[in-house]
Amino acid sequence: MTKCTLPGIDFPIVCGRRVEARFDGGHVTSDGGAMLIRQMDRRLGVTRRAAKVLNDPRQPGKIDHSALSIIRQRVYGLALGYDDLNDHDLVRHDLCLQSAVERDRALASSSTLCRFENSMDRSAAVALNALMVELFIESFRSVPRELVLDFDATDVLVHGNQVGRFFHGFYGNYCFLPLYVTCGNQLLVSYLRPSKIDGARHAWAVLALLVRRLRQVWPQVRIIFRADGGFCRHRMLDWCDRMNVGYIVGLPRNQRLERMCSRTREKARRSFERNHRKVRRFIDIGYAASTWRHRRRVIVKAEYNSLGQNTRFVVTNLPGKAQQLYDELYCGRGDMENRIKEQQLDLFAARTSCHDWWPNQFRILLSSLAYVLLEGMRRLALMGTELVRAQCSTIRLKLLKIGAVVTRNTRRLRLMFNSAYPWQNLFILVARRLAIE
Repeated sequence: MTKCTLPGIDFPIVCGRRVEARFDGGHVTSDGGAMLIRQMDRRLGVTRRAAKVLNDPRQPGKIDHSALSIIRQRVYGLALGYDDLNDHDLVRHDLCLQSAVERDRALASSSTLCRFENSMDRSAAVALNALMVELFIESFRSVPRELVLDFDATDVLVHGNQVGRFFHGFYGNYCFLPLYVTCGNQLLVSYLRPSKIDGARHAWAVLALLVRRLRQVWPQVRIIFRADGGFCRHRMLDWCDRMNVGYIVGLPRNQRLERMCSRTREKARRSFERNHRKVRRFIDIGYAASTWRHRRRVIVKAEYNSLGQNTRFVVTNLPGKAQQLYDELYCGRGDMENRIKEQQLDLFAARTSCHDWWPNQFRILLSSLAYVLLEGMRRLALMGTELVRAQCSTIRLKLLKIGAVVTRNTRRLRLMFNSAYPWQNLFILVARRLAIE
């Protein structure tokens, strides 16, 4: 078979030297940090446990790539920035990624990965979401006193005439409407939904399952449900009251609420006109919508600034001062949007381009597993460093996408990193912290 040789490249002269480029450097990887991902995975056992809970319909004697190998290849690939299955037709030959996946030959091709994804069903989605909850529970060394569960939905644009494709008026496009649940920086649930439903659909069932499981482990833990006004549903609030679950949820404005706080709003406006500085005033009111069984505490933030009035309403059953609850607790939910952005942008959860429904749900969960690994690295190995609050994309850029010459023989795999790599000490620190004793 004829071996094709790619032509070289000649660049302009630099400092009197000819600049020549050839594709003959041997095995060089751009993913030298893949070994850190492997270390993190060995520490948490994410892919190993994921492979165990999945039902692989293939015949064991007729496959070259196990479910564990495929899951590792996809999850590590997402963490390293490979969003498309087609990327694996080339990266499957990367010696560093092969070694991270614990294989010594070519990894699965894009067609093999695609067939595996399309074999997934509802049971896979349930099992992987349950696994993320267990990983969250195991992340605590001691019993937590309080857990704040953040719920939010986002849009994922469809890629064509896919199953579950519907138009969403708010987002103005055909999309899916996944539901995410986080606690701090940790991800508990990533649940794909069609966009034709109410944004709070199934949130009550998810909350009930989470509360039941968390209280099985920690019976005395205080659980708080936190969300924006899209999740303010009276049945959920009634359930929280019955089950002793705290809540602090945005409340959509209406004319009645506006009338009840009109005096406070007017005071804020007058104060702004006198001083020309932003004014915020907080009050508590008792309010009951027509569907509510009883009056509830509503915190009103009456704000006036150069753009005009900015009034917000929050319903809660928690004790405490109104401003403190609003500023320190409710406003904290905005950080969840950063977690969603990491999922959607950094780890490619929006690449739901399969035709069928459950393979798309599986893709979002693969992205979630990649997030669990990177968040675990941030939580366990980057504390006290400059990257302790870094986004997943920054961790990838500084610690994972590292060029290295790779040599591999029967006894040794050697990665030779660039001597001018600027974060050498940080890389060594992370590797040592992730080492399993």
